[in-house]
Amino acid sequence: MPPNSSTPLRAAFDVLRPVRPRPLCKCLNSQSLRHKAPSASTSRHVSTASPNLSEMEVDAQPSPRWAQTPPSMKAPVKSRLINPDVTPLVCNSDPRRLDDMYIRFLGKGGDKLLSDEVKWLAVTAKSFDHGRRGFNDRLAFLGKRILELQCSLGLLSMTDDAKFYLKDAQHDPFGREHFKHPATNAVEVISGGSRQHFTHYKYLASVAKQYGIPEVVRWHPKKPDNLVASGSEVIHAQALAAIIGALALEQGSAVANRIAKEKVLMLGSKRYIKESKAEAA
Repeated sequence: MPPNSSTPLRAAFDVLRPVRPRPLCKCLNSQSLRHKAPSASTSRHVSTASPNLSEMEVDAQPSPRWAQTPPSMKAPVKSRLINPDVTPLVCNSDPRRLDDMYIRFLGKGGDKLLSDEVKWLAVTAKSFDHGRRGFNDRLAFLGKRILELQCSLGLLSMTDDAKFYLKDAQHDPFGREHFKHPATNAVEVISGGSRQHFTHYKYLASVAKQYGIPEVVRWHPKKPDNLVASGSEVIHAQALAAIIGALALEQGSAVANRIAKEKVLMLGSKRYIKESKAEAA
């Protein structure tokens, strides 16, 4: 059989044919080979324990609104010029002084009947710091309504002394007499000037002065050298009514009614009866 001539040619062709490069595995990449595993000395250990604050490191809590003006409500530049010749009124900022006033007004433990924020709010007028720390207008409105109601109920219950409250009562020139009944003997007192006397701002301001409320009221008078012309009596009466309103909100109507009758109205009723009897005599 003749020799197979195609075998040497095929072998030569296989030798001369270029060899295809095989794809390398990604795990055998040169960069991955050069990468060194982290040693034990360079490895980091993450602690999951919470950091312990020392005794001197205390979280700073924001000050309450009554203590300072909120930063977001401050203007970068003051729009009003300060007159160097006028000395501004220095308002109270001592909490102990405020608590002493509440004890004199509300009795023993009176400084604990209201929260700190409400205690300062009740004695702060709208003129103080442009009202940015809160003011007592709404509390005073509620307290004034409570005083008027208790004053009306108190006058209606006074039948024996009702005639002493009618200063301007005139007798009929023809000798006619009005209808009289025990249930309506004191109705004329409400329609007269007695009710307005007990709820007038001048009377409330005089009562507030007895308890030391003007010493702790925070307000900005227009004329610091003349507080009466700036409306100090209205401010003091408003603070007194605001305390009554604050008691009604936080302690209930029973406590507010008792304070209004015993601490405010009774002081003026005794004095008013004496003055009326002296004039009638």
